[in-house]
Amino acid sequence: MMTTSDTLLKSSACAYCGVGCGVLIETDGTNILGVRGNPDHPANFGRLCTKGATLNLAAAQIDARALYPELRLERDALRQRVEWNGALDHAAERFAAIIQEHGADAVGFYISGQLLTEDYYVFNKLAKGLIGTNNVDTNSRLCMSSAVTGYKSTLGADAPPACYDDIATTDCLFIAGSNTAYAHPILYRRIEDARKANPNLKVIVVDPRRTDTSREADLHLPILPGTDVALFNAMLYVMLWEDMLDQDYIAAHTNGFSELRATVREYSPETVAALCGVPAADIVTAARWFGQSPATLSLYCQGLNQSSHGTDKNAALINLHLATGQIGRPGAGPFSLTGQPNAMGGREVGGMANLLSAHRDLANPVHRDEVARLWGVESVPATPGKTALEMFEAVARGEIKALWIACTNPAQSLPNQELVRAALQKAEFVVVQEVNAYTETAEYADLLLPAAAWGEKEGTVTNSERRITHLQTAIPAPGECRPDWEIAVDFAHRLGARLGKPGAALFPYADAEAVFNEHRETTRGRDLDITGLSYALLDKQGPQQWPYPEGAQSGKVRLYADGIYPTADGRAKFANARYLPTAEVIDARYPLHLNTGRLRDQWHGMSRTGMVARLYSHVESPVLSMHADDMARRGLKTGDLARVKSRRGELLVPVEASDDMRTGQTFMPMHWGSRYMSGLGVNALTMDQRDPVSKQPELKHAAIQVEKAPLPWHMAVMRRDNAVARMLRIQPLLSRFDYASCGLYGRQNPVLVLRIANATPLSAALMAEIDTLLDMQDETCIMRYDDPKRGIAKRVLVEDGRVTGVRLTGEVAARDWLKEMMAEGAEIAPLRSWVLAPLSTPPSGSSSRGRIVCNCLNVSETQILTAVGQGADLATLQATLKCGTECGSCVPELKRMIMSGKQEAA
Repeated sequence: MMTTSDTLLKSSACAYCGVGCGVLIETDGTNILGVRGNPDHPANFGRLCTKGATLNLAAAQIDARALYPELRLERDALRQRVEWNGALDHAAERFAAIIQEHGADAVGFYISGQLLTEDYYVFNKLAKGLIGTNNVDTNSRLCMSSAVTGYKSTLGADAPPACYDDIATTDCLFIAGSNTAYAHPILYRRIEDARKANPNLKVIVVDPRRTDTSREADLHLPILPGTDVALFNAMLYVMLWEDMLDQDYIAAHTNGFSELRATVREYSPETVAALCGVPAADIVTAARWFGQSPATLSLYCQGLNQSSHGTDKNAALINLHLATGQIGRPGAGPFSLTGQPNAMGGREVGGMANLLSAHRDLANPVHRDEVARLWGVESVPATPGKTALEMFEAVARGEIKALWIACTNPAQSLPNQELVRAALQKAEFVVVQEVNAYTETAEYADLLLPAAAWGEKEGTVTNSERRITHLQTAIPAPGECRPDWEIAVDFAHRLGARLGKPGAALFPYADAEAVFNEHRETTRGRDLDITGLSYALLDKQGPQQWPYPEGAQSGKVRLYADGIYPTADGRAKFANARYLPTAEVIDARYPLHLNTGRLRDQWHGMSRTGMVARLYSHVESPVLSMHADDMARRGLKTGDLARVKSRRGELLVPVEASDDMRTGQTFMPMHWGSRYMSGLGVNALTMDQRDPVSKQPELKHAAIQVEKAPLPWHMAVMRRDNAVARMLRIQPLLSRFDYASCGLYGRQNPVLVLRIANATPLSAALMAEIDTLLDMQDETCIMRYDDPKRGIAKRVLVEDGRVTGVRLTGEVAARDWLKEMMAEGAEIAPLRSWVLAPLSTPPSGSSSRGRIVCNCLNVSETQILTAVGQGADLATLQATLKCGTECGSCVPELKRMIMSGKQEAA
C-alpha cells in the first residue's frame, strides 16, 4: 500500500478475463477514484484493456447495486427488504426442510469463475462437507471444463504447463479457437511485442472467422465449424510421414502412440481438406511450421472448449505437442487461455460437481477420504453431483427443489434459455447472491442477497499461467453488502444448527485469510502445492505461480521439464481422438452455421460493462454478422431486421454484411440478453448438447435459419442525465416490443439510447409510460413536430439551453447526430431550426463521428479514416491522433483500416 497525496493505492487484479492483469486502485478510503495497470505485475506490466481501464466506472454504478437483502414469501409477490438475520434464517429453514424431506441432493449451488478462491472454497465445503451433496457447479463449466478434461486425459492433471513468458521465446505460435486480440487483449500485446522482437516468428490461427487475430497471422486456417480434430490429426499425419516427430521423447515419456498412429493414417491432408474446407497445402504448411519449429506454443480457448467434442479437440492438440516434444521447455507447450478471472482458482478448490479440493477426483475413494479428514467430516458423498446444465434440468424435473446462485447469471448465459427459465420458475426456492440487482436471473430470486463487489473484498485469484494474486480491500462495501465467503459461512452456521451438524466448528473463519490458510493446507503434497505461500508473502514478493511448496524460494515457471507427468506411471498419454461432427448439422430447414463469441469492449452478460457508456462506443447494439452473398439471397442489407430461428427459439436482430464470414456462416456476440434487447439473447438459439466427458455445452455452434423481418414502425428514444438509472427503469419494457435494444452512449454525461421497431405503432398509453419513466412529460420544455398522416411524431426536450431528451417516431434519420450532440452537451441555439428535421447528418454538413475505435482516447472511425485517406500509416495515426498508444486493443483494427485504405486508393 502506498500513499499518493490524499489518496491510497491498493493492489488488486482485473475482474474480467483470465489473463489476471494486476491493477492498482486509487481510493480516498470511501470511493474508487481511478484504476491503472500495476507496472510490477508480471501478467501485464502496467497495461490494461478497455474493460480493465474502466473498472472504476463500473464500480461507481450504485444505481444497479443490490444493497440490502430482499425476500418474497410467495412467487408472484414483490420482494421486500429484510434484515440479514431474517434473510439467512429463512434460507436455512427452507434448505433444512427440503434436505430433511427429500435428501441432500434436493438442493444445489451454481457459482462462478468470478468468485475469489476463498469464496469458492467455502461454497465447496458447504455443499460437500456440511450438506452432503456434490450438487455444486460453476459457470466455468461453460468455458473451461473441456480444457480441464483435455489436460487430465493426456498430461494427467489440470495444470497448464506453459507461461506468458513463453510467448516471447517461441518460434511458432499456434492459436486455435481464440480471437485473442478481442478476448485477451493484453496477452495479444505480448504477441505483438514478440513479433517485433522476432520477425521470424510464425503465427498460425485456426478460426472459422476472419478475425483481427487471424488477419495478423502468417497463416489462417478458416476451418468449417467443429472440424478441429480432423485438422489436428491431419497435421500429425504430415509430421509422421515427414519424420518430424521426436521418437525419443515419445518412447521415454508417453504411452498410446501406436494406437493414435493407426488412427491418423486415415487423415491425409487431401482427405481432410474437403472436410475442413481449407487447402491441403495449408495443412501441410501448418504441420511443418509446428513440427519443425525449435519451439512451438499453442494458445486456445472457447473454439475448442465449447463443443460437444471439446475434450477430444483439446487432447488432439496436446497430441501434437507430445509427438514433437514441444512441451516443458521455453517457448513450447499447450496453453489454454482461461475465460474468467478465477476459473483456475475454482478448479483448484474443487468447486465443480466432479472435483474435490486440490485437484482431487470425486470418483477416487482415497481422495474422498483425504478431503473428509482435512475437513473433519465423516465422509464426502460419492454420488457425482449435477453439472451446470444437469442441475437446471433436475430443477425442471422437480428433483432439485432449492437452488443457490452466486455471482453468475444463468438466465442469460446458459444455452437453451427456454429450459433454463422454466426451471428457475419451477424451483421451490431460489437464492441469488449478487452485486447487480437487475440481472436476468435476479428476477427469479425469492431471496436476493447483496454481495460485495470488486474492490470491496479481500482474497486471491489464479490466472491462466497458474499465478496467484492477492487482492486487497480498497473500499468498504456499500449498504449492507457482504463478502461472498462471509455470506456462505453465516448461512452454514445457521443451516448446521438446523441439521444437527457442527456448522460453526466446520466454518470457524474470522477473515478471508483464515479460509486461504485452510485451502493452502489441502494442497500439501499435491501437484498444485502452495504450502509455501501466504498473504504476507504475496504482498511482499508479488504474484506467484504454483506449485510453490513449503521451503521453496519461487514457484515453478514451467511444468514437465523433466518429462515426468502426474500419472500412475509418470508418462503422458496420447488420446486416440477421432473426428465427430457438430452435435447439430445444417440442413435445408436450418441451412446456416451460427457461431457465438466475444466483443472487444463488453464482458459476458454485461452486468458490469453494460453500465459503462464508453464500452458501447465500438459496438453499440446486438447484430448478426453474415456473408454478403447469404444476405443477398434473403433480400437483406446491412441494418435490416431479420428473424433468426433455431430448433430451440428465435430472435429479431439487425444484420450486417461482414467479410469476416464465409458463406453459410453467421456470428452473433454472446453479451446481450433480455436486459438489453427484446428476446432472450443469442442463447435463445444455442443448444444444450454437451461433451460426454467435460459436460461442457456446444455454445459455439447451432444450426439456424434467417429471414427478413420487415417491421415498418420505428422509434428512437434518447435521454441524457442519470442515464444508467433511466436505463434500468426502461429495461423491463423491452419484451413488449417486436424488436428493441437499449444501451448507453458518450463519456462524461452519457445518453440512454433506446431503439424500437414494431409491426404497428405503439399505443398512446405505452408512449406515455415511456415518457414518464424517462421524465419527458414537461410540455413547457418540449419542442414538437407531428404529422399524423405519415405517422411521424417528434419530441425534443430542452433544458438549460441543451437537448436532454429526444423521442422520434415514424422517422428517425437524425438519431445519430442528435445522440452525439446530446452527449457533447452542445447548445441548442444554433441548431434549433434543425433538430426536428429529417436530416441524417448535422446541418453544418459535417459527418457523424461513427464508431469509437480507440476507446482509451475517444478517437472515432471518421477521424481515423480521414487521416488514412490523407496517407497516414500506423505511426502517423499514433503520433497525431494518439489512437493505439494506451492499451493497444485497437491496433489490429487500425492496421486493418490502413490496409483497406491502401486497397481503395489502388
